[in-house]
Amino acid sequence: TSPGRKRDFSPVLWSQYFESMEDVVVENETVQMWNVLNCSYTFRIYKSGLEGPVLLLLHGGGHSALSWAVFTAAIINRIQCRIVESNQNHKKDVGNVVEALYGDLPPPIMLIGHSMGGAIAVHTAVANLVPSLLGLCMIDVVEGTAMDALNSMQNFLRSRPKTFKSLENAIEWSVKSGQIRNLESARVSMVGQVKQCEGAASPECPKAIVEGIIEEEEEEEENEEGGGSVNKRKKEDDTETKKEHLYTWRIELAKTEKYWDGWFRGLSNLFLSCPTPKLLLLAGVDRLDKDLTIGQMQGKFQMQVLPQCGHAVHEDAPDKVAEAVATFLIRHRFTEPIGGFQW
Repeated sequence: TSPGRKRDFSPVLWSQYFESMEDVVVENETVQMWNVLNCSYTFRIYKSGLEGPVLLLLHGGGHSALSWAVFTAAIINRIQCRIVESNQNHKKDVGNVVEALYGDLPPPIMLIGHSMGGAIAVHTAVANLVPSLLGLCMIDVVEGTAMDALNSMQNFLRSRPKTFKSLENAIEWSVKSGQIRNLESARVSMVGQVKQCEGAASPECPKAIVEGIIEEEEEEEENEEGGGSVNKRKKEDDTETKKEHLYTWRIELAKTEKYWDGWFRGLSNLFLSCPTPKLLLLAGVDRLDKDLTIGQMQGKFQMQVLPQCGHAVHEDAPDKVAEAVATFLIRHRFTEPIGGFQW
């Protein structure tokens, strides 16, 4: 943007990037994360493309399907493929969604996962829950660095704002804090990361806000005899408090801490053990751990480093990630280039 020109932090609809959206209901007998047995889950699915292999995209912890929006638009213009993105947090969910969408004869599928989604992709592949698996791609997730980062994760979560006064405010924070370095992606992606507080007494709203409103109500009662002007002012303050704290995080990541170790421990060797062609995209070469360094030297997977990116590589550099994935699929003859894409 040119100097003096105000940046636009307004949210953008999913339909600018995906062709369709649908809700898929699957039966799930063991949802370990929430200790629920024999329940049905509804997954929101975003889709694009009509032919070619299916790229099943799995987002990172705390992110949403919309984090893949700009990448989807970029890759659909480069190769023949179909995009399916959903909010799945367990390998069985992935298998169940594939079965719900395609029955017993699924098309060729490539699993692509970012961060925690990359770990889920690997566990899904190892468990052979996608019988038509073509390939596997992990984006900026490596066992060694992930395990090290877990120690500081709670501090990072505590450092984030608890609430945002508007979607624009949330989008602005995500860009200025460096969580997402691409404004275009932030405008569609952050909509999926936050949710609206449903009034002052809602359990989703942080306690401080609720307490603030309760205190004002008590003061209002005490001042009832003092005339209507005090009452009116208190009500205005109350409304202002509610107005200012409208959005909070959709997922409380801190509460999932006991599962973090299980997502990442042993991940490098699991990734290397998958017999399908593999691609690893990283924000920095320093992220490689010992097992993957050896595996890379032995040519067990293809690797590409995308510098000047934060952890959300596919959001920060969607065109570069699309080029890397498209080239990988064409080289393995899984698809054809379109629109004059030079690989």
